[in-house]
Amino acid sequence: MDLNKCKICRKITIFVTINLRPLPKIIMAKTYYDPADLRKFGKITEWSEELGNKFFEYYGKVFEEGALSAREKSLIALAVSHVVKCPYCIDAYTKDGLQKGITKEEMMEAVHVGAAIESGATLVHGVQMMNKFEKLSM
Repeated sequence: MDLNKCKICRKITIFVTINLRPLPKIIMAKTYYDPADLRKFGKITEWSEELGNKFFEYYGKVFEEGALSAREKSLIALAVSHVVKCPYCIDAYTKDGLQKGITKEEMMEAVHVGAAIESGATLVHGVQMMNKFEKLSM
């Protein structure tokens, strides 16, 4: 598809160009998600020691080498991080992936796989809407 000839693509490009121009530094200096908070993740055990410890034990086991390599698990985690929209996870698994030799192309392809599954899951729910519409229109 020639993106230059696609009217929708041109409209999206214009929208993004107009609406997502860089914000002044004063606004971007403070974000809702503080990257420093990721280092505090281990402190969740302070308010619920038993459950926190069980979570971290489980989490550690999941990421051990198994049928999938640690590299493959890191790539899956990065894709899922985008689908669940967790900026902490995105930071952590981008760094982890780099340390495991995952290329930027592999990372972006994994993100696209996650996006395709998420959008497909959204669209397939359209069948529920279609069924309901048909039932109510009778």
